Amino acid sequence: MSGLELFAAALGVIAVWLTVKQNPWCWPIGLVMVLLYSWIFFEVKLYSDMLLQVVYAVLQLYGWWQWTRAGRNHDGRQVSRLGGPSVLLGLAIGAVGSLLLGAAMAHWTDAAQPWLDAALTGFSLVAQWWMAQKRVQCWPLWIALDVIFVGLFIYKGLHLTAALYALFTLLAVQGWREWRADPALRA
Repeated sequence: MSGLELFAAALGVIAVWLTVKQNPWCWPIGLVMVLLYSWIFFEVKLYSDMLLQVVYAVLQLYGWWQWTRAGRNHDGRQVSRLGGPSVLLGLAIGAVGSLLLGAAMAHWTDAAQPWLDAALTGFSLVAQWWMAQKRVQCWPLWIALDVIFVGLFIYKGLHLTAALYALFTLLAVQGWREWRADPALRA
């Protein structure tokens, strides 16, 4: 565990808690966190996770804009649900992305867990996209992913990061509960 990992983990907790509360400051704080984690994952050869953090950086900017400027009145998005076909499409895109990235990582790098890391990356991108658009379905997907991330990070010796993702799991459960109760879903 390094001071950098400790700082990134603290920022992660703050960012996810702010996301649960639908506070748009989750995005700039999350941006700093993902940039720090890109370096941490590079150092332990989790290259798909490193690339994921770089993409997350772009998605942090997108989410910040969606939450603060999107919509007819430029007042940000409201919590909403995806329809069944949209959920299936998102999951299919995650699966295809996982397979392509896994094959690339297995063939061209010395990645520690190329297939698992790629699957977590592919589906995390779907969850992050849904979160940026305030889709309530992001939370159950995050719950599943975070549980698997905990195991991967324990395996790689990133115990603080594993604890962080265990906390993310609990926060995702809370986010799912709160977003499902959002008045915008009843409108």
